[in-house]
Amino acid sequence: MLSTDILALGISCIVTLVVVSRLTRRRVYPSPLLPGPPPLPFFGNVLQLDTKRPWLTYTAWGKIYGKIIRSRIFGIDLIIINSETIARELLDRRSGNYSSRPVIRTNELVGGSFNTVFLPYGETLRQHRKIFHQVLRAEVSVSYRELYSRHANELVINLLGATSDLLQHQTEAYAASLIMAVTYGHHAHGHEDPFLFRARELFDIGNYIISPERSAIFTAFPFLEKLPLWCFGEAFSLIGRCRELVQQLLNEPFNEVKAQMANGTASHSLVADFLSQAHDDADEGTMKAVALTGYMVGMDTTASALQTFLLAMVLYPDVQARARAEIDQAVKHDKMPCLDDRASMPYLDAILREVLRWYPIVPLGVPHSISNDDVYNGYFIPKGAMVMVNQWAHSRDEDIFPDASRFDPSRHLTVDGKLKDPFVNHFAFGHGRRICPGRWFAENSLWTATAAILAVLRIDHAKDSNGNKIEVKPEFTAGMTVHPKPFQCSFGIVNTARERHLRAMMDSK
Repeated sequence: MLSTDILALGISCIVTLVVVSRLTRRRVYPSPLLPGPPPLPFFGNVLQLDTKRPWLTYTAWGKIYGKIIRSRIFGIDLIIINSETIARELLDRRSGNYSSRPVIRTNELVGGSFNTVFLPYGETLRQHRKIFHQVLRAEVSVSYRELYSRHANELVINLLGATSDLLQHQTEAYAASLIMAVTYGHHAHGHEDPFLFRARELFDIGNYIISPERSAIFTAFPFLEKLPLWCFGEAFSLIGRCRELVQQLLNEPFNEVKAQMANGTASHSLVADFLSQAHDDADEGTMKAVALTGYMVGMDTTASALQTFLLAMVLYPDVQARARAEIDQAVKHDKMPCLDDRASMPYLDAILREVLRWYPIVPLGVPHSISNDDVYNGYFIPKGAMVMVNQWAHSRDEDIFPDASRFDPSRHLTVDGKLKDPFVNHFAFGHGRRICPGRWFAENSLWTATAAILAVLRIDHAKDSNGNKIEVKPEFTAGMTVHPKPFQCSFGIVNTARERHLRAMMDSK
């Protein structure tokens, strides 16, 4: 214990000396800087942050200093945008200057430099997005309707027999199976699929490590990387395991498609199409990176949204009943809803918009980096600053979303019951040139799954051994992306004709 204390003291002294030397070189700015909390000596605002849920701190600061504020961590400027209007003004209308990404050293330490999400703006990013566009753009995403329905129907059957501890696994298996079918032509074998198992392990470690706040100390003081990583906590000691998992996930599914193509058993997929054609603008490394990024991001975000949906349905049975009535009115009693029915179900679309607003999956979005000095509303924003959109603050803006903590899909509908804005315009998908290229695939897969679940199942509170209702609270994990913490619920059949129809289809497979 004593040696650990001495080591921590030594690190603090070294950091302090380096920070002091940096503070002697202050830059003179042509305009006033954005308002923000006064920085503490040496460390800036890092000691004032809720490091597990920094969006809560940024939201509290926003109420004091305004909709766009400046924070500073170890000499690094953080610009926090607490307003969707300002986010669109800067990241959409000035996208040429706000489309790059800062260097997230912890992402590179875990081997994540391949990830499209964190690539700086440039040619490699353009190659990645071009490939994503080929398979995930709006018209192509709609063409996967049978794939969505098949996997959604399987999810419904699996949920009927799922216990609360398997709920997370079933939603992850649905999301992973879909994106793996498109990228690798791989049919995932439930939540025990080895690719899914490894991806979950990688997420559990990386989600804690890869955040701008935790990365800042390594960016400001690179020499710290030479210290044993266990000095920074248990999760950091697993960085070697992260690198191993990344290499396995990059290579094994890709090589499996190669082998299938050699023996003529490969299914149609993004990787199979790539390997069957000559390419001048992309190599195998690029294709591996794109495929794994799509798989990892698609699995995690879709699963989180589905888990939040199920949580909301337990807590708000009136919303669930209204959505089911809309489905029953639009679709025959013995038929399953599909994407062709979507236009007649605006309330279900409103539910999905509310799912992403109620508890944003990535509360601070993915940070942008400003390429050149800028001025906004008379305030100076320096080149190289890290810019983050606080989606949590926007989701809790009472002027836009009254009674913001309540799950209320009606807030997204006009007085005559029509959807106010297209789902793909939701702030959860990001902004500007870094908007999520898979947003159409995500919305179609979410819509199909939620429609299938509500068409067949009632989601309700679980009961204890005495028959009493087990209360559920909306509690979420921390990290760069968040999920509902495990909660107990029960599933009952509300439409036996549809349930028989699903089982017959499953038995015929």
